[in-house]
This record gives sequence, C-alpha cells and structure tokens, in this order.
Amino acid sequence: MADLAALQQTLGISFNDPSLLEQALVHSSYINENPGFALTSNERLEFLGDAVLGLAVAEKLYQDFPHSTEGEMTRLRAALVRRDTLVRMARTIKLGDYLYLGKGEEASGGRRKPANLAGALEAVIAAIFLDQGSTTAREFILRLFDEELQKVASQGAGVDYKSQLQELIQAREQQPPAYQLVEAMGPDHDKRFTVEVRAGDTVLGRGSGKSKKVAETEAARAALEQLSTNFTQ
Repeated sequence: MADLAALQQTLGISFNDPSLLEQALVHSSYINENPGFALTSNERLEFLGDAVLGLAVAEKLYQDFPHSTEGEMTRLRAALVRRDTLVRMARTIKLGDYLYLGKGEEASGGRRKPANLAGALEAVIAAIFLDQGSTTAREFILRLFDEELQKVASQGAGVDYKSQLQELIQAREQQPPAYQLVEAMGPDHDKRFTVEVRAGDTVLGRGSGKSKKVAETEAARAALEQLSTNFTQ
C-alpha cells in the first residue's frame, strides 16, 4: 500500500479524505487484477485534473502577460501542460513510487512510464481540488510549476523581444539598449521587479515581473510596441 502520509508531506497538503489521494494513485491495471479493491482507477480524476490544471495555468498567464495575445498565451499554456512537463513535475515529487500497478504493468516499468506519471499527477491535482478547494489546488499547481513558469516567462511568448530590440537600437544608435532596475517591491517569496530599458538617456519602455529577467523581457516588449507606434504615426 502507498505511504500516503509521506506523499502528503511531500505535497505539503494534509487531506481531509485521504482516500481521494489514494484513488489518484490507482492505475487501471491494478483494478483489472484486483476487482474487489474498494476504489476505482484514477482515470476520472485524471480528466478533472486536466481541466483544473489548465484553468490555473491560464489564469496565471492572463495575469502575468497582460499584453500577450490569445495565440501567444495559448502557446505558453501548451508548453506548461504538455506531457513532458507533467512527467518532469511528477518525477520531482517521486510520484511513480506511490502508484498502484498491476503485476504486468509493474514488470514492464510502469512506474517510469510517461503516460502513467502524467495521468497520476493530473489525478492528484483533482484530488486536491475536490478535498481542499480551488484556491489550495491553484496554490499547489503554482508552487509545483514555479520553475517551469519562470522559464516560460523569461522566454516570453515564443518571441525574443530583447534580441529584437537590441538589433533595432544598435542599428540606429550604434550601441545596445541598457536595462536598469528601478524598483523591487514585496516580500522575498513574492517580490515584483520593475525595469526600464533605455537608449542613452531616453526611456524606451518599462516592464514588471516576478524576476528581473521577466521584467526586462516586458520592458523590451513595451519598447518595441512604442517604437512601432511611433513609426506608424
């Protein structure tokens, strides 16, 4: 049987109904070999967890990328909720160690299979949602995916705004734009940075984000948007 206490400690969540967490770990192969088992497989939870995850990520992107288009946010969300990302996250919490698998699935390396890990993580997210509510589920998702979110945010919506701005400014000014941190507010665990990008003494744009890199990307995007507006006027 899975060590639910250890998993709850890893997740940072104490379940009111631990059977929900247990069900999230049950692969269909285990039910096939143990038809009298009290719980069903995690497939229904997996379905719900996919929706909960998608909503949490979409809301986060909507808040953090106020100038991104629908298409850009769609690409960012796809990068965050794709199977490869889910598998990496599942492995960080050693979720495969806790799965209920049939003997055949166990023998074929089921604890390492991407489909099993991704599905189980989505099921765990659904279990948290059902047991603790949407706020706790969202907090868990953002905590678990924090590094991935930072990575995606630093890269922008598939557009290298900083490189585009540098090429444009160097062609006109013969020197690269300079980024200056103008503000850092909030506690260490939730700090927000504001950066200005300049060409000489001229402020081209300003951006904010949860890291200096994100703020610089936003500043470059704002500068390009402003320069584009000036060129078309």
